[in-house]
Amino acid sequence: MKKFRHELKYYITEQDYELMRKRIGLLMPQDEYSIDERGYLIRSLYFDNVHDHDLIQKNNGVFRRKKFRIRTYNHSDAVIRLEKKSRQGEYILKSSAPITREEYTQLLEWDYTFLKHKEDPLYEEFYYYLQSYYMKPRVIVDYIREAYVGPMSNIRITFDKELSFVTNTVDLFERDSVSEEVLDYPKTILEVKYDDFLPDYIRQVLQLDSHNRSAISKYVHCRIASIRYHGI
Repeated sequence: MKKFRHELKYYITEQDYELMRKRIGLLMPQDEYSIDERGYLIRSLYFDNVHDHDLIQKNNGVFRRKKFRIRTYNHSDAVIRLEKKSRQGEYILKSSAPITREEYTQLLEWDYTFLKHKEDPLYEEFYYYLQSYYMKPRVIVDYIREAYVGPMSNIRITFDKELSFVTNTVDLFERDSVSEEVLDYPKTILEVKYDDFLPDYIRQVLQLDSHNRSAISKYVHCRIASIRYHGI
């Protein structure tokens, strides 16, 4: 049974990023999605309604909240995943299930009925989320992720770079998509995720006590940028 994990987030400078990645790279391997030493592209489609329900919940600091997204890697449809991220304060729980390219296309066309006929309860929960709150595709979020993983406390260290939103489509596979970055400075987001405890050597290597934690939401950054760009 999956359990909630700790998630700590920080904005870091380019200088801090280069120092941290060198140190952590000596201790932990990169994850399986990496295509080179600088990581891989994550592209996610987020859903919300005309009242920006999820955006407002995040901005209001609602203690218990969740959001759904469709996630792909490196511009490929080999892996397409429906993901739900639940949060209680600083604790997170992520659930995921695969969908096909055909099913993804149905979602873009607002045809959600297939979700009711699949076995994993996550699909049915997503169906009722879409129908109950009148959710629709709202924004695509792009970034380059450099991720390191370790067995102790299931620790995961990620550096997320070039955070951008797509300006001209909500189709993850649109070849002519145009992205705009949303962070000026600092441009890198450090995330530290772990189960029961954070090993002291990780805290020391990353010098976490000298950095200020932040309540960072990539979705919020990109949705607000999209609203400013499009005026809606």
